[in-house]
Amino acid sequence: MDPSITIFGDWGSSRLRLYLRQGKSVLDRRDGPGIGALRSSPERTFLDLVGDWREARPAGAMLCGVVGSRMGWVEAPYAPCPGRANDLRERILTIEAEGLPVSIIPGLSCINPLGSPDVMRGEETQILGALALDPALRHGRHLLVLPGTHCKWTLVEDGAVVRFLTAPVGETFALLRQYSSLAAGVAAEVQGSQAGFAMGLARIIEHGPALLPHLLFETRSRQLLESLPPDDAMGFLSGLLIGADAAAARTWFGDLVQVTLVGAPGLNRFYGQAIASLGGQTTAIDGEAAVLAGLTTLSFPKNNDFHVLA
Repeated sequence: MDPSITIFGDWGSSRLRLYLRQGKSVLDRRDGPGIGALRSSPERTFLDLVGDWREARPAGAMLCGVVGSRMGWVEAPYAPCPGRANDLRERILTIEAEGLPVSIIPGLSCINPLGSPDVMRGEETQILGALALDPALRHGRHLLVLPGTHCKWTLVEDGAVVRFLTAPVGETFALLRQYSSLAAGVAAEVQGSQAGFAMGLARIIEHGPALLPHLLFETRSRQLLESLPPDDAMGFLSGLLIGADAAAARTWFGDLVQVTLVGAPGLNRFYGQAIASLGGQTTAIDGEAAVLAGLTTLSFPKNNDFHVLA
């Protein structure tokens, strides 16, 4: 095996992203199905995707995300908050797949601001990556928002994840888009427009997140009675959901004065717009870059907490 070559992976419920690395360089990338869409076992899916990469003799693989959940490949028990890089390293679960060592990153658990149990898998790695990419986040108290299938509003203090709150915004949008009458007749390829998003966000700002259940049906009624185009309708639905998430989070975490967004560029823009409409300011970190930086951090020995891909 070549110790300079490793496989990194971010395996969530909706997608898999794999990276073949040599040192700090990404040699190749492949995408695959999420844990929720597998047609074969996680082990078989993984081995099929990395098949010819084995010729490079990688020393092992490191995976984060839902792959380490009860519905994934093997369960890696959560580390409790407050959690740092070393807390996660100590709980890494290593298995073998046809002779290749595979390290599974554990998630984090906490009691959230509502007094309920909460969990994350994959986002903890992105947070570590964000701290590696932006050293200012390692000191003091910061609010990080990780938009996606399950949006995580996360408090970080002096480099430790203290607590967080989850909102399944992306999952709710996908369910309403696929199964509800709100998107009846809307083609699968139709994307939400910026104009529609702004309209939905404005309705939430006007009426508040408590009225979200009543505002949702406007996605349908405006199509029927105001000829709202499908693209605008899907943007409107997204604006309602993201706007309600941000407005409600403001209640729990106080005024959103400065927020760091860690996610896909498109989602970062939408959440940035929602937070700005509530008087907050945001900076953005690309979620993919954060995953790679976080996995790099976790692959280094203890007491070397933050490492960045050059």
